[in-house]
Amino acid sequence: MALLCAGRKPLNKLRVKKDVFDFIVDFMSRTGYLGVFVLMFAENIFPPLPSELIMPFAGFAAARGDLNIVLVVLAGTAGSILGALPWYCAGAWLGRERLRRLAEKRGRWLAISPEQLEKTSVWFDRHGRSAVFFGRLVPAVRSLISVPAGMTRMPVGPFVAYSAAGSLLWSSLLCGAGFLLQSNYTVVGKYLDPVSKVIAGLIVAAYVYQVLTYH
Repeated sequence: MALLCAGRKPLNKLRVKKDVFDFIVDFMSRTGYLGVFVLMFAENIFPPLPSELIMPFAGFAAARGDLNIVLVVLAGTAGSILGALPWYCAGAWLGRERLRRLAEKRGRWLAISPEQLEKTSVWFDRHGRSAVFFGRLVPAVRSLISVPAGMTRMPVGPFVAYSAAGSLLWSSLLCGAGFLLQSNYTVVGKYLDPVSKVIAGLIVAAYVYQVLTYH
């Protein structure tokens, strides 16, 4: 009985992954370019839906001749850009002043003091374009990078332009990998999944450290 209980969690985890995988494959098989667009939009809103599976499968479909690889990349990029905008708007709605007031009252749990917030805002004002571009290439950061861009009121034009450049490169790399690997396209997700978990773990660890050392 203990062995059965011990094995239940990994089994459920595998089943969830398989369900997500089957959903992506079935949805894209039925909807084509629109499916690529919708899934990449949803991936930015709901990060657990992985682009590491969406775009490589689309590349595989292009390698089979079912889709055009250029249109696949453009559809994925467009969905990714549109998906970044709600997070940008959330950051803009929150704004520096509102976040400053929150930092003054709940700084420990936000893991940032008003002074640190000001330094971060100044840094993002200077380097925000590069941060947005490279942030779109990093798993677990792709969606979050839009929040400080909105919070610091980064102009929408440059935000969209740099998001588009980063998203185009990311979509091209994943799609190209799926195109080259063809039926082995799931290898892309296999290698990127641990990277995503490590980055997410570092973000959590940094947050815990900031909370414990806040003064």
